[in-house]
Amino acid sequence: MNKNVRIVFMGTPDFATRALEGLYEAGMNIVAVFTKPDAQKGRGMKPSFSDVKKYALEKELPVYQPETFKDEACLELLRELDPEIIVVAAYGKILPPYVIDYPKYGCINIHGSILPKYRGAAPIQRAVMNGDEETGITIQKMNYGVDTGDILRVEKVSISQLDCTGDIFDKLALLGKNIIADTVTDISEGKITPVPQDDSLATHAAKILPEDEVINWNETVQQVHNRIRGLAPFPGAKTTLSGKLVKIYASSFTDFKAPEDAVCGQIVECRKSSLFVKCSDGCIALQTMKPEGSKLLTAADMINGRKVSLGDIFQ
Repeated sequence: MNKNVRIVFMGTPDFATRALEGLYEAGMNIVAVFTKPDAQKGRGMKPSFSDVKKYALEKELPVYQPETFKDEACLELLRELDPEIIVVAAYGKILPPYVIDYPKYGCINIHGSILPKYRGAAPIQRAVMNGDEETGITIQKMNYGVDTGDILRVEKVSISQLDCTGDIFDKLALLGKNIIADTVTDISEGKITPVPQDDSLATHAAKILPEDEVINWNETVQQVHNRIRGLAPFPGAKTTLSGKLVKIYASSFTDFKAPEDAVCGQIVECRKSSLFVKCSDGCIALQTMKPEGSKLLTAADMINGRKVSLGDIFQ
């Protein structure tokens, strides 16, 4: 393994931290870590560090948090750091050409889908919400488009009906951690031949908008289940009960038959394990939810706290 390649790493959330771990634990030459500026949170508006920054500081890696890359704002810094390769994972900032073009071996991006499918901001959520049975990690050489660069490496994972987006995030983050150091070495040693993407097969994974979070009980059980698990653990699938917001975080399939006069969204059975709710083609079992102003509750909690009753209708 070539551990002398000068690496600048760019990332922000936990997903990116796993990749940084992979490089660090392999003993790679990380000359700097870039992450987004600190957020202000809480009543005191105290600075909140990104997951990547926390890890980098623990390992005493140099950390930079530029507000902008515009107008060659970071060009002198790049010249000082002189990276041979830049590794990007969920950084959250658009890199201009002078950054992408600087490193000898280019900028590479760890993307959470099998490109060219699901280019864009929410590839993992969209794959789960669409009921895909497979996804993966693509390491691609960045160009000036959004996830349009040549493919360097692809690793796949299956998606089960029990998996939520959080589960797939964890699987893909670990996969990225396990392959990134070897991939950097292979690039530096000329062992990888970049493969252009077939743009005719490209699909877009748009950012999750508020309207995407709303459950439509007139959809099929499968569609409702996919939306719930695709939005778990964050931001949660939304519905309302008696005019108040309820977020649903866990669901499953059931053979329970709703009464013929039941309407979609109606609670047709209350059990300690689940609330059974009618959809267009059957019933779905809801296990975990969070009513407005409350903590996370189980179906039993909802029943015992008299927050739901048989016959109530989710809107």
